[in-house]
Amino acid sequence: MSEFSTIPALTLLPAVDVAGGKAVRLTQGEAGTETSYGDPIDAAHEWADQGAEWIHLVDLDAAFGRGSNRSIIKKVVKTTPRNVNIELSGGIRDDATLEAALATGAKRINLGTAALENPEWAAHVIAEYGEAIAVGLDVRGTTLAARGWTEEGGDLWSVLERLESAGCARYVVTDVTKDGTLKGPNLDLLRSVMERTHRPVIASGGVASLDDIAALRELVPLGLEGAIVGKALYAGAFTLPEALDVAGR
Repeated sequence: MSEFSTIPALTLLPAVDVAGGKAVRLTQGEAGTETSYGDPIDAAHEWADQGAEWIHLVDLDAAFGRGSNRSIIKKVVKTTPRNVNIELSGGIRDDATLEAALATGAKRINLGTAALENPEWAAHVIAEYGEAIAVGLDVRGTTLAARGWTEEGGDLWSVLERLESAGCARYVVTDVTKDGTLKGPNLDLLRSVMERTHRPVIASGGVASLDDIAALRELVPLGLEGAIVGKALYAGAFTLPEALDVAGR
């Protein structure tokens, strides 16, 4: 048995990003860089059929503040097999949008901009909902990005310290400069975050190859729980079963 095979498994979360009712992928999170991949329901079903345990579902229009895909998001969650968990993100910034997101049946909700701009509300939500809430830390260098990555959202380390004090259960860490570029994940950023928290971390952005998944799996003993995989899957760089095999699933 190889040393690698003894490393704990990495959870993979295939991404389904929704804009204008379609499954799309962006480059570096920029509006206008969308490549369409068809019906989000079909995309979610495809990943479920191929063995996904989780799906990372994003309402991009809500994240950019230009509308919402609430009805199609609800359908994706409702029609995805029950053995597949949904992590839902995009535009969840107040009680109404949080309640609507929870009402879809999603297992976990990602807070983004609200966790940066409304710390008291975020702390209250974290305290009330615990494991059902994750916070997305979308980073350029050590500066957080907010509002669909169009504005700066403060210093990563000071915000992380505040979220730790609030008892945040989990972080989704994205290097915005890597997202959708197929240039590999930012392993140094992930290590730096994991040095400052004992909470599980999910990596996002840049995964391009099975070697990248292997490199991420090696971080599991340090606190990495999972990795979101998007463009590489849609572009056919590898299949989800191949990726799950490398991830130890």
